[in-house]
Amino acid sequence: MLVAFAAAATNAQTVNVGGSIGNGTVARGGSARGVVTLNLPGGLHVNSNRPNSEYAIPTSVRLTATGGRVSAPTYPRGKNKRFQFSNGTINIYEGRVTIPFTVRVPANFRGNTVTVRAAVRYQACTDEVCYPPRTQNITLTARVR
Repeated sequence: MLVAFAAAATNAQTVNVGGSIGNGTVARGGSARGVVTLNLPGGLHVNSNRPNSEYAIPTSVRLTATGGRVSAPTYPRGKNKRFQFSNGTINIYEGRVTIPFTVRVPANFRGNTVTVRAAVRYQACTDEVCYPPRTQNITLTARVR
């Protein structure tokens, strides 16, 4: 039993967070679509950005940029699901979750690279248990042309 719990706890650590900016380049004076991606293994979900429960910790993405301006992220709709531990439904994300944003580079930018840092906060759960919330920090870059 202890081995099964340890394996489940390890699975909570396997939420892969990544992302990209456009095709890796953005034009001076232009903009590009960026995305933050969460890949959740089977049997695991995270609460959506609006989980519909005061006790559920929402998924959030905090973005900052160097060399450009970044828009607020656009959170996808989640899926409403009922769990034994809750009276109502909780809005969740499962599988692959893509959270888009836009990066704008000023025409007078003199650098060669735009950098976006994302702090992704989430709480991974199974159908029976939720793990402590985590924040993963990632850095995305694109060449400025």
